[in-house]
Amino acid sequence: MTTDIRDIPEAHVDRALDLHYLVFHDSAGAATRKRQHELLRNCERVGAYDGEEIIGFTAAHRLGLSVPGGELPAAELDFVSVAPTHRRRGVLTAMLGELWRRCAADRRPLACLWASEDAIYGRFGFGPATEAYSVEIDSSRPLDLRITPDRRPLRLLGPEDAVPVIAPLYEASRARRGGRLARDEAWWRRSVLAQDDDDDDDDGPARIVVLGDRGAPAAGYVVYRVGEKGIVTVQELEAADAPAAAALWNYLASIDLTRKVRAWAVAADDPLLLFAADRDQVRVTGQWPALWLRLVDVAEALTARSWAAPVDLVLEVRDATLPANAGRFRLTADPSGATYEPADAPADLALDVRELAACYLGGTPLRRLVRAGLVEERTPGAARLLDAALETEYLPFTGEDY
Repeated sequence: MTTDIRDIPEAHVDRALDLHYLVFHDSAGAATRKRQHELLRNCERVGAYDGEEIIGFTAAHRLGLSVPGGELPAAELDFVSVAPTHRRRGVLTAMLGELWRRCAADRRPLACLWASEDAIYGRFGFGPATEAYSVEIDSSRPLDLRITPDRRPLRLLGPEDAVPVIAPLYEASRARRGGRLARDEAWWRRSVLAQDDDDDDDDGPARIVVLGDRGAPAAGYVVYRVGEKGIVTVQELEAADAPAAAALWNYLASIDLTRKVRAWAVAADDPLLLFAADRDQVRVTGQWPALWLRLVDVAEALTARSWAAPVDLVLEVRDATLPANAGRFRLTADPSGATYEPADAPADLALDVRELAACYLGGTPLRRLVRAGLVEERTPGAARLLDAALETEYLPFTGEDY
């Protein structure tokens, strides 16, 4: 089979969406499809064609991704689909190869995605770089807290007024945590605060509640929806500190005519899990890898992030997909910066690029991967040294299923 890899023109976007719905056994109402069509108009679209039939499709958003100490350009992969009639024929490999070429040309050292099947993306060099918890609160009784919630007033905002008020809090979170996507106003309105009216959407419209005095910087916000069964679904909650977070969680648990609060994704170090007085009332219902990361250019990625402690080690990196990343390299880093150069010296650590991606944002201790047999520690103590250098004050977190 001859596969032609080329851009998907705007005239073929609806055909690409049809393929995506077929592959994921999904359908979309008019509002959702319209929003996804608009989303695809504003990103890269790579297609695999068999003649004039689209048999593969992937999109890549051009957004910055927060990393320790700053932000890097990234390709955020989305809508990755291969027709069921053309599986196991190298279609996905060919599309990703085209994306790697584009990343190199545009100096985007990172790529990321939400993995529909974990087993697929590891072989392409992706590793799970952020972790999330799903949380459920029994709100049939008042929320029992160990700290006093912030007493400042709460107010409801409409989507048209919300972005200037809540965006600074999100940006502050991006400065603290790796793994968070950059947002412009269009992304906020289209992907975060969208007011779907599809018949298959039973969670109601997005509601935005802000903590803080009118005219003053907000101390926190929450975006949530309330379904017909009395379940409050939390889409996103950001707070300047623990008392502000407590005020927002307390509000969510006290909404009339509701019985449960569900947050599909909170950070593994979210303070709610500590200041909740009754862990039978606030339960972790799931723990799962969230954003998968690919270091497309290992040298650029490592030298661009910040480092918590000095380290001087030789890494032997395997990368079957992008050979330029493979080999032995000396990583020398400290809080002032880093270098990463080819080396002839024996390796202190040997690892695949997917394991390096898993550790890159500071969320996965390398020592855990050594114990799992996925990283070879050739110099005793080398993994602990690299862990100390990679450490971050806050765990990385991605709560946005783009």
